[in-house]
Amino acid sequence: MTPSPLPVTLLTGFLGSGKTTLLNRLLRRTPLTAVVMNEFGEVALDHQLLTESRGPLALLTGGCVCCQVVGALAPTLKNLAMGRTDGRLPPFERVIIETTGIADPAPVLATFLQDRWVAARYRMDGVVTTVDAMLGASQLGEHEEALRQVAVADRLVITKSDLADPEHTASLRKMLSELNPAAGQLVCVQGDLDPASVLDIDCFNPAVGPARVKAWLADRRYRPVASTALVGDRVNTPDRHQGRIRSFSLRFDAPLDWDGLTAAIEMLAVFRSRQLLRMKALVNVRGRAAPVVLHGVQHVFYPAVELDVWPDDDRASRFVFITDGLDEQFVAKLLEDFTRTLSQAASTSGPDSIN
Repeated sequence: MTPSPLPVTLLTGFLGSGKTTLLNRLLRRTPLTAVVMNEFGEVALDHQLLTESRGPLALLTGGCVCCQVVGALAPTLKNLAMGRTDGRLPPFERVIIETTGIADPAPVLATFLQDRWVAARYRMDGVVTTVDAMLGASQLGEHEEALRQVAVADRLVITKSDLADPEHTASLRKMLSELNPAAGQLVCVQGDLDPASVLDIDCFNPAVGPARVKAWLADRRYRPVASTALVGDRVNTPDRHQGRIRSFSLRFDAPLDWDGLTAAIEMLAVFRSRQLLRMKALVNVRGRAAPVVLHGVQHVFYPAVELDVWPDDDRASRFVFITDGLDEQFVAKLLEDFTRTLSQAASTSGPDSIN
């Protein structure tokens, strides 16, 4: 029998934001950890900074694991798993993948869906992104990679706060809340952080229970957008964030047609994947008593999960999006047009099936 999948934490953040310092601290308190590091350059140096790890260390050199050597991640994870099974490696309990400072995390996440062997032995636990309290604001304004790392995060760790002015840190935290409203923010100095706040957080498992799903979705933290007949007579909320990255929520009071919804999402994933940074949803599917949970990062969409019960008395479908230059009204109209058209066509059919 294949053992339960091991949790994997993706540790990312822009250049010099303190990833390795945080990693060192985590390893001191959770030593049975396998570390997969990748570096941009021909010579691996960061491994010399890692201390006190009783788990295996796998270095991916020669480029970024998310681009030039993305194909090397799956074989590395397979070698780690086989070494753990046959005793050649310590019985590590989790994996931390540290990306380069210029990495886009989405291709790493895709590995855990596209490779069945890997998916059977590992599960993505969460994305942790470090942000420099002193330089983070300027990096977010100048570098697309920094924006994307923040947008896909489940936890945002603000580093070097002891070196930054408190008002500057407060301004940065407000900016991060606008970019990624649902991500928990943690402030640490010299990587000093409770491992429980970033490890084993199970953010990629929507079947953990209704209460956890509601907290995971956190739709009330997002700026609501209303433009369709499906949401009734709500008034549009002005766009307070005029930048490229937009965080917003959509709400549909009427049950949605499953085929129409999946067609709309597939269109976004295929044609707008670079702009669709993250999507989470709790959906009332026409003909179903319980909701369906959806989760996607760019072109990577996890299998839909049908819950046993609703997390609250609200039966509306709730979507949250973080997009890069993708207009809210376009997304709202796309979902409405596809779900309304196919719902009308299938109004006399039975309940939709979830595949």
